[in-house]
Amino acid sequence: MEVKNKKPPGKKMLKRMSLYTKWLLSAIGSLLLVGFGLSIFSEAANLKHTNAPFLRWFLIGAYSLIIINGGLCIFGQAIIFKVRIENKKLIKKALKQKEKRLKHKLSITKIDNSKSQSD
Repeated sequence: MEVKNKKPPGKKMLKRMSLYTKWLLSAIGSLLLVGFGLSIFSEAANLKHTNAPFLRWFLIGAYSLIIINGGLCIFGQAIIFKVRIENKKLIKKALKQKEKRLKHKLSITKIDNSKSQSD
């Protein structure tokens, strides 16, 4: 019996999400992670200054830095999603302007053709 290479269910869901939804979720999630990481970092600093054992405050501080850096990475991804959204808007706008110019040129050439035929 062969096992098919199935995609995980979350991957299908991510493909169906709009860019706006991906941006919103990643932006909010990243800000929450950075805030949580900073609060843990302050707790580690407090433990250090209250002369807690080295290993305790060091591990909590390392954990907090991992969370902060993870939040920053996700925030970077949110910026990428936002840039993609803006690029889509600009492309749509440029295509509409180009379509208007083409329609305008077509209507002018039709008028010019009718004038030359009537002369």
